[in-house]
Amino acid sequence: MTETNQEQAEYWGKSASGMKWLTFEEQIAASFAPVVELLLDRAELKPGQRVLDIGCGLGDVTLAAGRTVGPSGHVLGVDISAPFLERARERAEGMENVGFALADAQTEPFPPAARDAMISRFGMMFFSDTVAAFTNIAGALKPGGRMTFAAWGPLAGNPWFYLPHRAATDRLGQMPKADRNAPGPLAFHDIDRVTGFMAEAGLVDIEAHAVEVKLTPPGGLSGASALCTRLGPAARVLAHFDGSEADEAAIRDAVSTALEPYVEDGRLLLPATINLFQARRAGTA
Repeated sequence: MTETNQEQAEYWGKSASGMKWLTFEEQIAASFAPVVELLLDRAELKPGQRVLDIGCGLGDVTLAAGRTVGPSGHVLGVDISAPFLERARERAEGMENVGFALADAQTEPFPPAARDAMISRFGMMFFSDTVAAFTNIAGALKPGGRMTFAAWGPLAGNPWFYLPHRAATDRLGQMPKADRNAPGPLAFHDIDRVTGFMAEAGLVDIEAHAVEVKLTPPGGLSGASALCTRLGPAARVLAHFDGSEADEAAIRDAVSTALEPYVEDGRLLLPATINLFQARRAGTA
């Protein structure tokens, strides 16, 4: 692996923050299940297709796509985190049409024109050079092959981010302002900016839409507030200010209160704005 995205590799492969995704694997999968459903619905994968899943993490999308393309197809999940891939391989045991590779998708020399489609749930927003990454990934597709990927929309449309951040900063203070376009979860909030990168990479038939979904975090208010406090913006604020257990408890309680309006019939349904991008590699199959 090159040093191009080494900071991301260190974060997702070694840091305590990155490893929390393993700790809360089941809760995260349940929370984001509607995004997987949206992604696969729009990707329209077919039996027998060969698919590339970028930023596959623990394999949620890879496994679902493997079931869709069936035994005559194949899905390769690619990620920059070795621990994530180890867990993904465990989950894929017995699925012969699924594989995983440790690679930086921005620079990895994928076999050219070998895949029918590329998919990604929240895996495309972290590259140091987005245009280079799009160009490299497109090269792995057959002419006419389609890319379909989901990213977080604007902060204002995603209480998953802004409610924990507000609770944490109210308790501990504001962190230094960060560039929202820098590699990170919200880097693709600006649809026009991202579609511009796609065009620059030579992709065609570009489409992008903001889609409203409802996340489904398990465990009611207590489970969701605990998850939101230990991952994402609240966790970063706590780490930055070296917050105490009392700070964490206070933030968790504030998040729980803020989430109350989103309980429907005893179930927490958290609105989210997802930017859904699609394009094709130029040429025809």
